[in-house]
Amino acid sequence: RRLSRRPAVTLLDVFQLHARRQPRQPLLRFQDETYTYEDMDRRSNRAAWALSRRLGLQSGRTVAVFLPNEPAYLWTWLALAKLGCPMACLNCNVRGRALRHALEAAQATLVLASPGEMGTAMGRSGGFGNTGGLWSP
Repeated sequence: RRLSRRPAVTLLDVFQLHARRQPRQPLLRFQDETYTYEDMDRRSNRAAWALSRRLGLQSGRTVAVFLPNEPAYLWTWLALAKLGCPMACLNCNVRGRALRHALEAAQATLVLASPGEMGTAMGRSGGFGNTGGLWSP
């Protein structure tokens, strides 16, 4: 039972509010780069467009994300949230049987991986199996 009659506020709602109110405010600093709310919004929109139009990803389909801790992880998460796709976060340090188990448990229709993570995982664990396609942002 919900205690409030107001609709739930999601992290995507909060992000979009900040992106509208302060688009040029820094959101993320990574190595020598600074990304503003506007940068992340634009990149996540492009990623959402590519996932939707090029891969046919639809709302409600679970996507496993196998990306290292880098800015692409954030705009990929935002893109999936904008599309209404649940995200199964895969630990990039997991390999072999544990990785296969995580993929099976996620019941993902698509795995998104960076070329480096995909190559390492495929070399050690025998690949991602029949989870769908791969897209590298």
